[in-house]
Amino acid sequence: MLKKFPRVDLVATGKRIERLMLKNHLVVKDLQEAFGFEYPQAIYKWLKGSCLPTIDNLVILALLFHTTIDKIVVISE
Repeated sequence: MLKKFPRVDLVATGKRIERLMLKNHLVVKDLQEAFGFEYPQAIYKWLKGSCLPTIDNLVILALLFHTTIDKIVVISE
């Protein structure tokens, strides 16, 4: 029998990032500047749930949001 493993819910994680941005009064431009991104496309991809931030970017997001990575990433069973 195959064991089912939890997975990261990309869309729910994107929505959570968006909520945390609102809670901390941050906009995409603020994150873009904090990460030193020339363009904001990566951030929009996170928010849409197309992809996840890299682990080092999750660490920075946790610091910006005054939280921990496990409060950003949504795991579904």
